[in-house]
Amino acid sequence: MRTDTNLTGADGGDMMIVRLTTKLAKKIGARELESLPCDPNPFADWTAHLFTECRRQYILITNTHTLYSVVMRGSGVTSPSDFLAAMRNYLAEYLAYDELGAAFDRLILPAMGAVTYGKTLNRSVTGSMNDLMHLARCYMADGDLSLMDVSTKLNEAPMSFLEYDSPSAAFRSLLSE
Repeated sequence: MRTDTNLTGADGGDMMIVRLTTKLAKKIGARELESLPCDPNPFADWTAHLFTECRRQYILITNTHTLYSVVMRGSGVTSPSDFLAAMRNYLAEYLAYDELGAAFDRLILPAMGAVTYGKTLNRSVTGSMNDLMHLARCYMADGDLSLMDVSTKLNEAPMSFLEYDSPSAAFRSLLSE
């Protein structure tokens, strides 16, 4: 297990779990990943997967509980600190784009002060992420959509993991609790 505390914004007690697929862990040099239980804070548990489309690397960042996802570029991300900085920036930018910037500032950023890397949670989440990755590839194939638009389309897709609710609806429902 590797921990990185290079990001600001934590209040000391908060911690985020970032679950990495084997392919992404190898790319950024994160080793000795452990199996970790779900974080009790659903906004502090994310899973990330590396994929390619048109010979370019992308990273799918997905909230483990709601499947709310953001697609970011993977080129230039070669270390855990590079990954966390890019993840923070893409999440902040996309949540602001999706009119949820306050949720990022209040619920996600504080947990990013201390990050623990772990293995993916289970095959249900991994399978759902594979579905999202295939959808992302389809949306990106023409090159007409921005990564923000691709992320929005992914978050509107009904997912069996969520009993055919969309990741966006599940994330917003969690925010209203």
